[in-house]
Amino acid sequence: MVKKGKKDAEDLGAMRAARFGRVKNTLSMGFVGLPNVGKSSLTNLLAGANHAEAANYPFCTIDPNVVQCVVPDQKFRYLVDVWKPPSVVPAMLKVTDIAGLIRGASEGAGLGNAFLSHIAAVDGIFHLIRAFESDEVIHVDDSVDPVRDLETIQGELCAKDKETLTKVMEKEKERVRKEKGLSRSADVPLAESFLEAYAKCEKLINDNIPVQTHEDFSMAEVECIKDWGLITTKPMIYVVNLSQKNFIRKGSKFLPKINQWVKEHGGGQIIPVSCEFEETLQGMQDDHAQQKAFLQQCTEEAEAAGLKGPQAEVKSMIPRLIRAGRQALCLQSFYTAGPKEVRAWTIMQGTLAPQAAGVIHTDFERGFIKAEVCAFDDFKALHQGQASMAKIKEAGKYRQEGKTYAMQEGDIVVFMHNVTTAKKK
Repeated sequence: MVKKGKKDAEDLGAMRAARFGRVKNTLSMGFVGLPNVGKSSLTNLLAGANHAEAANYPFCTIDPNVVQCVVPDQKFRYLVDVWKPPSVVPAMLKVTDIAGLIRGASEGAGLGNAFLSHIAAVDGIFHLIRAFESDEVIHVDDSVDPVRDLETIQGELCAKDKETLTKVMEKEKERVRKEKGLSRSADVPLAESFLEAYAKCEKLINDNIPVQTHEDFSMAEVECIKDWGLITTKPMIYVVNLSQKNFIRKGSKFLPKINQWVKEHGGGQIIPVSCEFEETLQGMQDDHAQQKAFLQQCTEEAEAAGLKGPQAEVKSMIPRLIRAGRQALCLQSFYTAGPKEVRAWTIMQGTLAPQAAGVIHTDFERGFIKAEVCAFDDFKALHQGQASMAKIKEAGKYRQEGKTYAMQEGDIVVFMHNVTTAKKK
């Protein structure tokens, strides 16, 4: 048996959660957590601008605040440096800052019902947990206890799903009654796949475990669950907001407890961040020398705390967070590159060439003939500084692909199409 690496495990986790998601290219992540854990601050940091109001009191963000984050992409940057076009369009990730949930939200406490509907509207969840102590930032429960907070949020999401499941059962019975012409007093025969899926979801939710973490669902069960609108089927990334000091030394008394809790509740990816550190760093974005000196100082502090080598290096976690969100949604990029524009286009993993062409323009999909494709790695290795595909063609690495080709991350593509040859509907 081949041992899976950490990245493989994260990829599998993302794909497992994506079973239940919507199939479209404009998916979004949403920040979920208690009030005053750093959601608005982190949303601002992800967007690189102060789009969301960040204030030190609960419910300061009442309407969900949506920002577009530029996806950090070295391949895209390389193509821009080669072509140097006047128009540059990177891939974006949509992130929603959702106001803080409190205990009882599933029953309407605080602004609970509205917030839960906002969570239902996003496709993936950044579950933000506060693991920093500060006299200046109040905690809704008057003390810092990340495990208690995890229990609160997960409990509210599962409570909402429990309520949803009850309605699902009633709705399915009513549907079968109508379909078979049964009276209200008659026993309603429900499909085995529905009953199995229902029983598994009910047990998971009763145990406060997200449905998306469960591996043992058949395809028929997945198809049932997809239509139920359960919040805990969404991919979830746990984001731990540390103090700057703890972030630099990569340690906190809370982290082992958080790790243990996540492991006991289905597992998942945990990303430590520090809004305090990121805000300091972003405040220096116009002075690269100052930024570099600050990061060097932080690395020296890490080394003084006993960390060595790459472990001691201190850097922003914002790029990793954006990439992790995109990965959780199973999104990827392909590129179009030329003297006028270099652009990254977002598609779902597994998208076929005609549907990828349709992301650029519906006519491209309707009249799809073929895709001329070059893998980014081949381009980088062979182009010899030229802003063209000439050397790649000479090396036989410029391919023609048809309608069954599944697009790969980093493909550089030209689509051939002719709408006049497309069949009329």
